[in-house]
Amino acid sequence: MALTATTSLGRAPSQIVGGWEVGLVALLLLLYLGGALVNPAFFGSTGAFHSLLRDTSRVAIIAVGVTFVIVNKDLDLSVGSTYGLVAVVFARLFAPNFLDLGVVTSAILCLLLGTLIGLINGVLVTILKVPAFIATLTVLFIGRGFVLALTHGQAIYYPAKATGYPGFFHLGETNLLGFNNQIVIFLVVAVIGAYVLAKTRWGYETFATGGNEQAASYAGIPTNWVRIRAFLISSLCAALAGLMSAAQDKGVTPLYGVSGELTVIAAVIIGGASILGGRGRVAGSCLGALLVVLLDKVLREGWPITRIIKIGDEEITVNAVFSLPVGAVPVFLGLLLVVAVLIEPYLIRRQVAGRLWAWLRGRPPPPAYEIGGIAIEGVQTKGAMATDMALSATGFGKFLARRDALAIILTALLWLTGLALRPDYWWNLSNSFAILLNYTELALITIGLTYVIAAGDIDLSVGAVLALAGSTAAYFLKVLGADPVTAVAMGLLAGMCAGLVNAIVTVGFKLPAFIATLGMFYIARGLAAWFVAGQQLTGWPEGYNLLGRKVNDILLHYRISLPDGLLRSIAEVVSVQTIWMLLVALIAGVVLAYMPFGQKVYATGGNIRAAAYAGINTNQVRFFALMLAALCATMAGIINVAYFRSFNPVAGQFRELDAIASVIIGGGSIFGGYGTVIGALAGA
Repeated sequence: MALTATTSLGRAPSQIVGGWEVGLVALLLLLYLGGALVNPAFFGSTGAFHSLLRDTSRVAIIAVGVTFVIVNKDLDLSVGSTYGLVAVVFARLFAPNFLDLGVVTSAILCLLLGTLIGLINGVLVTILKVPAFIATLTVLFIGRGFVLALTHGQAIYYPAKATGYPGFFHLGETNLLGFNNQIVIFLVVAVIGAYVLAKTRWGYETFATGGNEQAASYAGIPTNWVRIRAFLISSLCAALAGLMSAAQDKGVTPLYGVSGELTVIAAVIIGGASILGGRGRVAGSCLGALLVVLLDKVLREGWPITRIIKIGDEEITVNAVFSLPVGAVPVFLGLLLVVAVLIEPYLIRRQVAGRLWAWLRGRPPPPAYEIGGIAIEGVQTKGAMATDMALSATGFGKFLARRDALAIILTALLWLTGLALRPDYWWNLSNSFAILLNYTELALITIGLTYVIAAGDIDLSVGAVLALAGSTAAYFLKVLGADPVTAVAMGLLAGMCAGLVNAIVTVGFKLPAFIATLGMFYIARGLAAWFVAGQQLTGWPEGYNLLGRKVNDILLHYRISLPDGLLRSIAEVVSVQTIWMLLVALIAGVVLAYMPFGQKVYATGGNIRAAAYAGINTNQVRFFALMLAALCATMAGIINVAYFRSFNPVAGQFRELDAIASVIIGGGSIFGGYGTVIGALAGA
């Protein structure tokens, strides 16, 4: 009798929902229950649930579109500025004191604008081969510039005219069923997005392209069109959210969408999508957005307490409200983001729960999942045509062949143009050094980030680390009354601890640097606000502020007077921070260009596997690069406090994106293996 082997094929896991979403729902229920215990009057009502869904709607709609992009193994940093730009353009088109168009015409033009932005992103990434991070970062800056230009930094409102168009503006109001119409729109978009991604050809092509683009192309999938399509969906979702905001608020402000892209990306990653592509669900992304909004609401709530105040010999019991400090929300959001990403490789893939259950029952552990890496790991080597030209060129041609030549030449041309137009200003020594003074903060951050990007990583936390170091120094100076040396030491310690966490999570736990530093972005920014209770601190010994003063101010502080002449003229215009920045730039530039460690950085970023085969400790190189970025950001934060003689919790805001753009403009490659300090400084 012939024996036939039979296998029992299990049901394929659903791509609409899964175990991750179940875990998110459980976490949401626990968090909501915590809110109900803290403030039962609010969270115990249906109004709280309605408010939660309403506030989640716009974030979740954008998250639906971004899910397609991230599953596609791309990134869209432009959704925040698209959201803001669409709302502003609608206001300019519709408001009676501007173009005064009809609501339908204005809305259609705004949706066309969203389509155009998505198409531009897609063409830049697929046809022109610009990395998605750089392409969408560029569009972010352009969009933000248009927002400021169109609003002139002022809010635009149109409540009177809005009353004449109840059909459109009712989108931001409550319907007869008691729900805000934005919730209905969100549910419709979420259902359509979930079905398309999970059950249609479009979704299959998206997963295939994100999982292994080359294999998908061999299978006949038009991968370029798939990626363009994802950017179109993402931008249209952001445009729709922008129109919903315009309908609800009946006006716009220049701050619409600021930092919204990072919040949405965090929601999608918390929702279970992989930044490496090939994995993600719309349901998870929507639950991630819901979790982010709920976390904000619960942590901002206060719970009633009683306190005893002693006045003379009499004790008085008073009712008070205890709440977490300002900054708690981003701290917990950053921690949640990092933990969510760590769960997949360290708990799910290793089947910790299943192995523990098998051990308790005395049975053999289940087989571990096959663990793979990135489907296609981009390898960049220095055998490019530009490098061949540089090796064969001589004289000035050798300089022109460098990747940083354009930034250096453009910087020189801009200075010469200014000199030709305003020689009285640009030949003035004081004005020239004033420009360097304002440039110091960004320059210091850019120096450290050059190493990180050249090593093939990214650091989104440098602006927040600047704020953390500055707030720590200011707290020790103002609140604890510490001396300047102690304040500087504590600021350095705080900033370097943030860098150490970045390095350990990225190198030790093998998390993508984008995710690790995005988590630190929220944690450090939250801690910075937490330390100073969200307030501006000022008023400490002038000895600390000398770090941000001119050289002559320091000499006068110590009662040293220079005689009239060139030396005194220079001392009166050159600041300590400019000297420090130039010194750091000189050392960092020489090390990166001529020292063995710099060559190891280039080798690691150019081809990490080949560098490891050559005996380079690539983990050590990446570790030190991330630590250097934190050190430079920390120095910038300490100087920032001294220069302004105060600390503001918004210090360093958006500096991470400015610095990344500076490195790329200066000839660096987002893939690693390239970058010079002088080029990055020229880009800054």
